Amino acid sequence: MSPVIITLLVLVGIGLLLALWLMGIYNGLVVARNRFENAFAQIDVQLKRRYDLIPNLVEAVKGYIAHERETLEAVIKARNSAMAAEQKVAANPSDTAAVGELNQAEGQLGGTLRRLFAVSEAYPDLKANQNMLALQEELSSTENKIAFARQGFNDAAATYNIRRQVFPAVTVAGMFGFKQAALLEIAQTERAAAKVSFQ
Repeated sequence: MSPVIITLLVLVGIGLLLALWLMGIYNGLVVARNRFENAFAQIDVQLKRRYDLIPNLVEAVKGYIAHERETLEAVIKARNSAMAAEQKVAANPSDTAAVGELNQAEGQLGGTLRRLFAVSEAYPDLKANQNMLALQEELSSTENKIAFARQGFNDAAATYNIRRQVFPAVTVAGMFGFKQAALLEIAQTERAAAKVSFQ
């Protein structure tokens, strides 16, 4: 074989290896992105469950604290806002602005629910209502599932972010539009320790 053909074969071989290497990086980024998007789907299920529980909770409370209408309306408004934000993220978990909106809406919803529970503590009949107790227990269980799913999402998003930030994947990520994934953060009010009082 002539030296020209050997040189061409070597160059083609190097080009093929480079192409395979870039395909491997690209495919790794796609897999990591799909994992964090799937992890959001797990949160999505639990958030929808909570959103479905809230109207039942409001109905159970409504008869007892009718004059606390402002609190009840705030809970429904916060629920609707959180649902709208959740639907945006469900449509595109890579949208950092939508994830930020969801973080904010979830923080507001958590605050209004805590306010509702604080108001309901003043009504002994409501505290003893079996339906209210069952709804509170179910909501608490759902909150635990959301926290667990959020942790899984954040782990998958962090893995994706690390993968897209390391060299040489950062160049491939930039060329093909792999954007940074936002984490679902816990609102500062959720981080505060719960206060327990024995009366």
